[in-house]
Amino acid sequence: MKEKIELLQGDITRSKVDAVVNAANKSLLGGGGVDGAIHRVAGPDLLIECRTLGGCETGDAKITRGYNLKARYVIHTVGPIYRGGTSGEPKLLESCYMRCFEVAHEQGLSSLAFPSISTGVYGYPIADASQIALQTSMSQLKRFLEIERVVFVLFSSADLEVYRKELQQL
Repeated sequence: MKEKIELLQGDITRSKVDAVVNAANKSLLGGGGVDGAIHRVAGPDLLIECRTLGGCETGDAKITRGYNLKARYVIHTVGPIYRGGTSGEPKLLESCYMRCFEVAHEQGLSSLAFPSISTGVYGYPIADASQIALQTSMSQLKRFLEIERVVFVLFSSADLEVYRKELQQL
């Protein structure tokens, strides 16, 4: 399953995949970081559609069209705010990835691009988050064989290196 995972540094909004994953807030109405970038590139119709979804709980995921993105869809997921790791954050982060794969499967998608969920303003340590992201992705790729390609698009070269080391250890 490792061969289905790619690691890149770059801009997730330029990803040529069936769906990009948005590290959203509970309102799904846009924010900073990846969320803001996806909303800016997708255009105002994304916000209009997001308003119809009634928000999203931490650890869950919802799908919308991609509008002006190269991806046909956006899967919005709400990662946990890191509070030291003893408030259920690992399970919630794992759930984010699991739900994204489940939504992709339900929609018949074969390729996804993920950011590093919760590692920006939500403060999740990148080393811990990368382990959860990659291990969960490997298990979900075994579960959903039709998903052929998973790209992790990392913001910085330092984040990319953390993910590379973690992937090598799997």
